Amino acid sequence: MKSGQSFDEDVKLAIKGDCDAFARLYSIVYKDLYHIAICSLRNQQDAADIVSETVIDAFASIKKLRNQNAFKGWIVKILTNKVKQKQAEYMKQRATDNFDAAENIKGNEFNFGKHELDEELARLDNEERLILSLSALMGYTSNEIARLCKINPATVRTKLARTKAKLREALG
Repeated sequence: MKSGQSFDEDVKLAIKGDCDAFARLYSIVYKDLYHIAICSLRNQQDAADIVSETVIDAFASIKKLRNQNAFKGWIVKILTNKVKQKQAEYMKQRATDNFDAAENIKGNEFNFGKHELDEELARLDNEERLILSLSALMGYTSNEIARLCKINPATVRTKLARTKAKLREALG
């Protein structure tokens, strides 16, 4: 940063299209962005990719930032949305991998097939699917899920238990 130049001044300049000001802002927040991404995704390459995508999107849309004091929260919000998208990709891939593995088990002990499970999962609401996926597929604890979904950990545990019971009943 130039002598006497503040973070707020750099935000103002970046909003006006100053690339150097945006680069200075990025140099201040990139470690926090990467830390959030790596803790959420647990994959260095994906975390680096998500941070890069976040910075590109932030740079492209910084002119829409109305409150210069909200810069850090704004860029973190962009990052968390991208992390959620990547986690959804993980869940979908892991579900596919798990179904494929289950279908390949000799003497399949399940009383249902992939199609029946897909139907029952589709009947769950988005929050139920998200909580179940984060728990069963990603191995997140109720506290981690609560932080990701911004809900109470006790609510996560209750919803998870009810969702599992609903699936057990539906699938026999």
